This record gives sequence, structure tokens and C-alpha cells, in this order.
Amino acid sequence: MNRDTICVQGGYTPGNGEPRQIPIVQSTTFKYSTSEDMGKLFDLEAEGYFYSRLQNPTCDAVARKICELEGGTAAMLTSSGQAANFFALFNICQNGDHIVSSSTIYGGTFNLISVTMAKMGIEVTFVDPDCSDEELDAAFRPNTKAVFGETIANPALTVLDIEKFAQAAHRHGVPLIVDNTFPTPVNCRPFEWGADIVTHSTTKYMDGHGAAVGGAIVDSGHFDWMAHADKFPGLCTPDESYHGITYAERFGQGGAFITKATAQLMRDFGCTPSPQSAFLLNLGLESLHVRMKRHCDNGLAVARFLEAHPKVAYVNYCGLESSPFHALAEKYLPNGSCGVVSFGLAGGREAASTFMKSLKLAAIETHVADARTCCLNPASSTHRQMNDEQLKAAGVPAELVRMSCGLESSEDLIADIAQALDQI
Repeated sequence: MNRDTICVQGGYTPGNGEPRQIPIVQSTTFKYSTSEDMGKLFDLEAEGYFYSRLQNPTCDAVARKICELEGGTAAMLTSSGQAANFFALFNICQNGDHIVSSSTIYGGTFNLISVTMAKMGIEVTFVDPDCSDEELDAAFRPNTKAVFGETIANPALTVLDIEKFAQAAHRHGVPLIVDNTFPTPVNCRPFEWGADIVTHSTTKYMDGHGAAVGGAIVDSGHFDWMAHADKFPGLCTPDESYHGITYAERFGQGGAFITKATAQLMRDFGCTPSPQSAFLLNLGLESLHVRMKRHCDNGLAVARFLEAHPKVAYVNYCGLESSPFHALAEKYLPNGSCGVVSFGLAGGREAASTFMKSLKLAAIETHVADARTCCLNPASSTHRQMNDEQLKAAGVPAELVRMSCGLESSEDLIADIAQALDQI
């Protein structure tokens, strides 16, 4: 089916007399007639549900829809996008391993990899996404287990050269994991460009209404784990914590990764999405294909207005012909990127503060990718503990403003921005 149709009808097909909308199975547990019946589920020999910390029918139906949208073979929901990124990496990494990652990624994910996972004994080498093939190859080590990047980085808005990073990953026998949150599968499907695993913060455009925090992981089914069995013992040798199952043998390329992440990581970490949140996410997915076009149209209109304004020093938006990432956007995102625009004010920190105080329509929030326009000056909020030099080094200089353009009239958005700029 076309992606537009999958947004509306994917993941769930009701039978005769069954609910048209995905049912909310708000139950922690499921009843069975015999212990033997339940035992088959625990042995992964039969399909079904026994405890919602691992799997739930509502969550699985929504995961199937996201899987269809991305063109994958298996998927799972998590309680947040952070949990999705952690699971995707930790599913194939352990103490003593190494990750190669693009340096321009969401600050929370940067901290997850560089600080929290470092405490687990997993090291990382960050590379400039614009690096040469030689520089990228030099970042790999014998113990490298994965490459990570974001299709469109938050908040830097750089565009990842997916093919370049995928080819490098495969030259070294490891998968490429791509966070596809900002473009969503409506505007980019990383699997078509060589990525192996895709993650999402479904909290953003997929939900689209600021209603429910969530995440998702999708497996392409393309990466041959057994061909690199020495690198991935967790998938290619018996899991003694789960009846000695060898996931790659039992479930193959298309199912091993997600099965292990569910049976092992979700079991032990419990980053479980609620059925109610999954239901709300599905409502957002039903209109995703319609909303993304409007978000992109508004983002481009706002970016063009800002680029021409004398009080704006620079604009980051790959849809602009002047963007250094425009060529990559034309390749990977021909139908549009997202509605998030970042820009710097010529007057620096003070100008940014005045601008933020003067907005009337755009709300000041830490959120992005919502139906309502929201705005953030990191220097005065999320990164306020840093001085100007530290902010610049982190890629969020004091004058930077990030605006997530919602679904309102672009004329009204531009009018609000114009009056706020007039106050500077």
C-alpha cells in the first residue's frame, strides 16, 4: 500500500463484527487454561500475550503500522524515544564495545551514549557528519558494534548522508542505526538508503498533538547477523537467560533483533508503553501524511521570511537553496524535511531574549513537532548552565532560536515573528 493508506489503515484489520478502531487492551495480564499453554509463550514457541511489560495487543498493532510505514520486518514500541535509542544500541553492545556516532545528534542522546553508556563500559567516537570516507573509516575499531546518526539532527538540523554512513558501517561488518524522528517515514525511509535499524521518538510528529510520550524501533531485516557472528554473540550464541535460545537462528534476519530486544531488554528494563498511549499514537499516525506536508510548507515559508530579515544573522533549514545541506535534502528528502527551523539573531543573547518575550502565537516550550507552534532559546532554558563559549562549542550559541512550525496559517506565524523582531 501507499504510505498515505498505511497511515490510515496499516497495522490492524478488524474481522467481521470486530471494533473498527484499534481496541485499547488495558490489561496487565492474560488468562490461559493450562500451564503448558503459557509455557509455550515463555519458550517463544507460540504467539500470544502473557504480561504487558513485554507485549500488548494494542501496542503491537501500532508497532506493525510503523513497521509497514518504514518498510521493515519487525518493530516494537517503547516508553520514549530515549528508551528506543538505548535499546537499539544496547541490544548489540556490551561492556568493552565501541560505537561510532555522528556528532550532531540530540543532546539527550549524546549524553546517553557519551556518559551513561560509558559507565556501562561502552565507548564512543563522535565524527563530523561532513567527514570524508577516510576520516569515517578511521573512527572504527575492532570492537565497534554499531554506527548511529539522525536523519535530521535535533536541533542542529544537519542532514545525514545515509548512504555514506551505511556503506562505512557495512565495510566494517556492523549495522547503521538511524533516528528518523524529524522527517518520519512519510518524508524519508532510511532502509531504502542502506540503514539497518530505525528508531523514532513517536512523541514528536507521529503523535503530533503533545498527548503521549513514546518511542519505536524498526528492523529492516537486511543485516545478516550470522555472517558476523563473532561480533554479535548476544544474537548469535545461546541466551542462557532465556532457555538457551539463539535468536538469529530461531528468528532469522527479519525477527532476531526485535525478539531479543523484547524478550531480554524489555523484560529486564521495563520501558513499557501504555496501551492508552499507543492508542493516542495511532490517532496521530492516521493523519501523519496530511500533517507533515503542512508542517513542511510552514517551515519553508518561515525560513524564507527569516532569511530575508535584516535582524536575522543566519537560518538553518535544509529546504533553503542556501543551506549547505540542500543537496542532501534533495536526495533524501525530496518531498520536504520537517517543520523545525533554527536561526540566530544578529543582536545576540539580548536580542534572543527580547524576541522570545515578544512572541504571542508561538508558545515557549521544550517540545517540538507539535500541531501548535512552539519556540525555544536554549541559552535561556535547556542550556542555561553554560556560558557563551560553551554554548557555541555545543552548537547552540546564545543567539540561537529553535522554532517548530505547527499547523497554523503561515501568514499568522510570520506576522507573529515579524512583530517580535520589531521589538528588538
